[in-house]
Amino acid sequence: MKLNYLKFGTTAFVWLLGTALASGQQLADQSGVDLKDLSAFKNPGQTWSVAGGVTTNLNEVNVLNVTKGTGVLVNQPTKKVAGSDLLTLGEHGDIVLDLDYMMAKGANSGIYLQGIYEIQLEDSWGMLNSTASNNGGIYARWDDTKPEGKQGYEGHAPRQNASKAPGLWQHIRIAFQAAKFDGSLKKTQNARIISIELNGVMIHDNIELFGSTRGANGFEKPMAALRLQGDHGAIAFKNIKFSKLPADAVSRQRGNDTDPIYIDVATTPNVRSFVDIPGGTKVVHAISVSSPSQVHYSYDLDNGYLFQAWHGDFVDATPMWDGRGNGTSRPRGSLMTFTKKPVPTLAKLTDANAAWLPDTTGTGFRTKGYMVDDNNRPTFTYNMYGTKVTDAIKVLDGGQGLNREISLATPVDNVYALLATGVSDIQELSKGVYLIDGQSFYLKFDDLKDKPVIRDANGKKDLIVLVRGKLNYSILF
Repeated sequence: MKLNYLKFGTTAFVWLLGTALASGQQLADQSGVDLKDLSAFKNPGQTWSVAGGVTTNLNEVNVLNVTKGTGVLVNQPTKKVAGSDLLTLGEHGDIVLDLDYMMAKGANSGIYLQGIYEIQLEDSWGMLNSTASNNGGIYARWDDTKPEGKQGYEGHAPRQNASKAPGLWQHIRIAFQAAKFDGSLKKTQNARIISIELNGVMIHDNIELFGSTRGANGFEKPMAALRLQGDHGAIAFKNIKFSKLPADAVSRQRGNDTDPIYIDVATTPNVRSFVDIPGGTKVVHAISVSSPSQVHYSYDLDNGYLFQAWHGDFVDATPMWDGRGNGTSRPRGSLMTFTKKPVPTLAKLTDANAAWLPDTTGTGFRTKGYMVDDNNRPTFTYNMYGTKVTDAIKVLDGGQGLNREISLATPVDNVYALLATGVSDIQELSKGVYLIDGQSFYLKFDDLKDKPVIRDANGKKDLIVLVRGKLNYSILF
């Protein structure tokens, strides 16, 4: 189309553009992509396929393992077979795009709105100080005539790194306003990212796009195909949905007039407050613990339960003091909730299928508070079943999750730990590695004497494990 414009002039170009618009249905008028096959895309290359499920190995770079079926779009370029980008048959202008994606370890890809404005997708797990070229970034524009080191410009880093681990599904929601043109195709208004939410976190808000980003496959225009980058690494997509951009989308982003009260990790590493569990209950004796690695968690002192953790910024304490205040704080990052209602982490059971305790009644539970180390990071202690329990939770190197060690001062027979509860599914990926709740997080065990038990619980799944004096495991998310 660009060559035709140069050769035949504006009139011919306008005619060709109208033909293109007539031939492809607008994506915003569709509900999404039915991934029963690849029929929604233009000439898909041989590295693209449809699968029923996808997992990855955290120790293998750029590898996805697929199972037969439909519903998941997969790209797996190799050294022998180079990948290519995938374009939709339908085209879009203004649009709201929702989709889930999964990165292989070390992989790199991107979503090109209208084929020319790239939102970067990358394995940025645990990374500090994200740039425009990391996961969720709006990729930079490029000018080879600029001095060395300054060719890239007008890129936008995400506000915080809300990325998840390889092999876990991540959700992105993009509200996009296309550039506007007059009747002679002169641009009258720049394109704009109204908002981007990654894993429930606002990472971009009202960003004007002055031109195409690096790697564009054309020039700015009213309508063009959505493009998925396919030549950089293994990636999977599912639940690709489209909707119209609301007419008042820009004004919606203005928010309210309340000045937020954010907690500074350096000065206040731990926060005692109420915490509302999304879709669940209020924890009234909670402590939220931060780390400079941008991995944080909340702990229920009444039950010894680790009930949520998150990547990114620490705590919004606005509800504690705004107006009359309600005493709650809330995470600011990409949240992983482990339960809707905390129960005791430990329970003495007659067998592995016995009902879990609803509370600590009859267990001799008594909290002993916590001890802090030189960095003000706590280790929790309580009495239960006639012994002292120590619960030490530490951030893993590289900010990839948490390590937890539960120790009993004296052994107690038939005491189990509840590590996942009320989840949709649990998969054992390899020895000691479990994938939990629709590929939301991993549990990893080292040197475990007793194999964890996956059991049914009111139509959901639990994972419990016998505690023989000490239990050590990691949560990767």
